[in-house]
Amino acid sequence: MSQISETSPKHCAKKGGINNNRRKKLFFTFSTFFSGLLLIIFLIWLILHPAKPEFSLTEADMYTLNVSSSTTHLLNSSIQLTIFSKNPNQKVGIYYDKLLVYAAYKGQQITSEASLPPFYQSHEEINLLTAFLQGTELPVAQSFGYQMVRDRSAGKVIIGMKMGGKLRWKIGTFVSGAYRFNVNCVALVAFGPNMTTAPLGSIQGTRCSTDI
Repeated sequence: MSQISETSPKHCAKKGGINNNRRKKLFFTFSTFFSGLLLIIFLIWLILHPAKPEFSLTEADMYTLNVSSSTTHLLNSSIQLTIFSKNPNQKVGIYYDKLLVYAAYKGQQITSEASLPPFYQSHEEINLLTAFLQGTELPVAQSFGYQMVRDRSAGKVIIGMKMGGKLRWKIGTFVSGAYRFNVNCVALVAFGPNMTTAPLGSIQGTRCSTDI
């Protein structure tokens, strides 16, 4: 004779309730743990408060900058840049994952973008960055040639250096997500009757502005 056991609906409901309570406790425990971890990271971030990296354009040597003809308005250019990059933070490192740089004149891009290799910048470290920028038959506005001749006659040409990319902050073993940043610099290049041999160099260093 086989034994048949019956489980009442009341017993099943009680058992299901115990399982649900366990799930709720586990969920609450994990939520509390991760919330606490995020709070600690956020507090460390507030205490350290990373400062923006600092950039300065120390030299800009211009080898070529001319329009091919008055009808096609195509520009050829070549510029060598030397840039200092400084991490002003005492306890925060910086990963530069992507760096693109180009030169501009009167709001127009006059070189193609050049890519700089990614690197890590430790606390209060200073790095020297160099880039050779070149533009071949780049289309420019009809007024470009006139503006260039006018500025050369005045004895100076103002060239803008634009750099952008992505960086990550490193605090201890914690590494943040990626942040976009943009750097703007200005180079003042002198022209004169006795300055006809390339390269023509910038006559003053410039501290750049950085936006994150």
